Amino acid sequence: MQRVYILDQGSYLRKSGPNLALYKDRKLVEEIPGSGLEQLVLMGYTSLSGGVIDFLIRNRVETVFLSPSGGFRGRLNIDEHKDVQRRRKQYLNLSDDGFLLAVARAVVQGKLRNQARFLQAQGQRNKLQDALAMSQALKALSRNVRDARDMNTLRGMEGHGSNMFFRAFGLLVKNPDFKFTARSKRPPLDPVNALLSFIYTMLTSEVLSAIRTAGLDPGLGALHEPAYGRPSLACDLVEEWRTYIADRLVLQLINRGTVKKDDFVHRDHTRTDFVDEHDLVQKRPVELKPGPRRALVQTYENWMNQDIQAGKLGKKLSYRGYILHQVRHFLECITDDNPDYQPFSLSEKM
Repeated sequence: MQRVYILDQGSYLRKSGPNLALYKDRKLVEEIPGSGLEQLVLMGYTSLSGGVIDFLIRNRVETVFLSPSGGFRGRLNIDEHKDVQRRRKQYLNLSDDGFLLAVARAVVQGKLRNQARFLQAQGQRNKLQDALAMSQALKALSRNVRDARDMNTLRGMEGHGSNMFFRAFGLLVKNPDFKFTARSKRPPLDPVNALLSFIYTMLTSEVLSAIRTAGLDPGLGALHEPAYGRPSLACDLVEEWRTYIADRLVLQLINRGTVKKDDFVHRDHTRTDFVDEHDLVQKRPVELKPGPRRALVQTYENWMNQDIQAGKLGKKLSYRGYILHQVRHFLECITDDNPDYQPFSLSEKM
């Protein structure tokens, strides 16, 4: 699938023969080949001409709209999956308290186990006793997940596990130009958090596309409660991939010096009086400069197209292919009335 990301604020897309022309400040930035285009991701405020919208619809180009800070805003869908029974099963099963809790337990346990295994591998490789200790604590917490009797308890365990993981994550950052002390989201307060948020957004979009392909409703998940405009199922099914794909990629980019401290714009981080999303973007404490941001997108694309051995499948898949495989496994659990979902396991890789 050919994906194109538009990241520059205030840009404008218009039709140019068979292609799309991207303008910024009335100057042509680039021409995007229309042939083979299957997904267009727009981050921030990009205007589309009527001709572009017509092209996207006629050519069935999936178009994703993200806020300037990377949050999901919406998606141009040409049509829904024709198998309505899949979504009917999803609504019925995820409305059953027992089924819902079982699926949510699996999601949380898979996330915690992957975080624990990642810290164990990194701790052993770098001889970091604190990381190894946190790995053991996460393993213990993951074992206790099966005893959670309600969603509030389960969500509390997931949040506690994330706090533990990110306390240890800073120990793994070996580049002296970067420091990480805590996870911050809206807005990210330092370059490491800005990188994590950016890659998490891209990864969630991958999972969201796979959910659409599988014919499920991304708005109804298990762990994340339904909320207006939030793709709750994508927020669930991205959890098992955060550590292996996103955290690992960010760590490599920093420790190998691929991303440098001068790649970021820094502002006064004491400002918290954001009027709206647009104001937040103008005042956010740290963000990647346009050039490094485009380079990061290309690195991410190369990363996602890597082939890996797909464990029990006995064959190789790209990361994108593996994500789709896992979403289809989730679909099987829904259609077979079986809440025993098995998340991707890091034990097969490390």
